Amino acid sequence: MKYPRNIPPDQPVLIAGPTASGKSALALDIAEQQGGVIVNADALQVFGNWRILSARPSAAEKARAPHRLYGHIPFDAEYSVGHWLREVAPLLRGPDRPIIVGGTGLYFTALTEGLADIPPTPAPLRAEADARRRRGEVPQMIAALDEATRARIDTNNPMRVQRAWEVQQATGRGLAAWQAATPPPLLPRGAARMIALDAPKAWLTPRIEARFAQMIADGALDEARANMAVWDLARLSSKAIGAPELIAYLRGEMTLDAATEAAVIATRQFAKRQRTWFRARMKDWHWLPCG
Repeated sequence: MKYPRNIPPDQPVLIAGPTASGKSALALDIAEQQGGVIVNADALQVFGNWRILSARPSAAEKARAPHRLYGHIPFDAEYSVGHWLREVAPLLRGPDRPIIVGGTGLYFTALTEGLADIPPTPAPLRAEADARRRRGEVPQMIAALDEATRARIDTNNPMRVQRAWEVQQATGRGLAAWQAATPPPLLPRGAARMIALDAPKAWLTPRIEARFAQMIADGALDEARANMAVWDLARLSSKAIGAPELIAYLRGEMTLDAATEAAVIATRQFAKRQRTWFRARMKDWHWLPCG
């Protein structure tokens, strides 16, 4: 895959694509040919405890170009799109052209469209919301939302409902109202070259299978074993694709073949969700065919 050669060398570049589509390799190619610093836009690659399963750049890749915001957050820390924007802001003002690459669509839309400055949810309220969701009280949480917020969020997504409920309970103001007061974006859409990778399912699936096999060969099981003592699916860092399956294998709950198959299926499903987001929210990006 070759990058568009008409990118000005001082223009920020955004590269979005589903998992295993080759977006990190593309970012590295641009950095080596034109210069720049590669900045992570993947919600799981910020955590330090899953280098292999989150597909963070290797030491050899990091030696070829400067990389930022990879593996710098402790496994038990809270991290959100708001945290990420605060860390990206100084990099946008720095001396090196940023090449921002990842698969977390929300990061890109917040960067280019702005993000509502919503106060953090107090820990006791978050615990109450978690408990209500686990008890199956999502319909009651939806009913408690204001009409504008109910119309805006995906009410079929329990985590989106929980977030909206937390905001309303914590601030007395609906999520839709907060979003309507969104400040200007850090990087307006016209100020960057925005590249989205078009990775068809038939092309991507063999790459997903091959990459997971390589992860196993590279020590993903040892990585999972090292994380077992602190494993907690309530933590964002524990949601690395393939981690639940490898933990289940290490606990004797499934065979390695079954864990591998389940992890590949989970990765394919994740890639499908990413493609759906990108197609819905990134219609005006430059779409680069893969393969």
